[in-house]
Amino acid sequence: MLTLYVVPGASSMAPHIALHEIGTAFEVVPLTFASGALRRPDFLALNPEGKVPVLLAEDRPLTEVAAILFYLARRFPDAVLLPDNDIEAEAQALSWMSFIAATVHPARRQGLEHAKTIYAIADQRLGARRWALGDRYSIADIHLFRLYWRFVHSLKPAPGTFPNLDAHYARMMARPAVQKTIAAEAAIGYDLPA
Repeated sequence: MLTLYVVPGASSMAPHIALHEIGTAFEVVPLTFASGALRRPDFLALNPEGKVPVLLAEDRPLTEVAAILFYLARRFPDAVLLPDNDIEAEAQALSWMSFIAATVHPARRQGLEHAKTIYAIADQRLGARRWALGDRYSIADIHLFRLYWRFVHSLKPAPGTFPNLDAHYARMMARPAVQKTIAAEAAIGYDLPA
């Protein structure tokens, strides 16, 4: 059984969506920042960085969104969350994941103007494609969506500022796995820092 440690709305939302996409059985362990749960010794034994997500797979902890998404995509290939036997498409997915983790993720913390500059790059990079990899839905879309979801809800950019990301967001919001994850995390309750 897979176990995912989550803080609703935090980075752990991305692997939570992926697990719903895959449709495998898993357990969610909800945590909050306010409770100090991420600083308790039992959690720090799983992830000394004191952050989510953490996925327990075969009793081994796996951390970092990109690594967990990659693991899930490879462990459950029937879900087709990562192209198989297409090295260029796989490299493009990894390129997106690296860009999202290293550039997009920290942008929100640097204020609205900086974040707008970074999201403009992401919007241009996505272009009019349906998904990050063109016509193939992948883990890159899940990762991109989670960050844009947070950006839209926390920094509230003017509607239409990022038309390609807005269209991607709407497509993602229509996916049953996204709806299920948002409903599950909302039921736990959002307690995110600004």
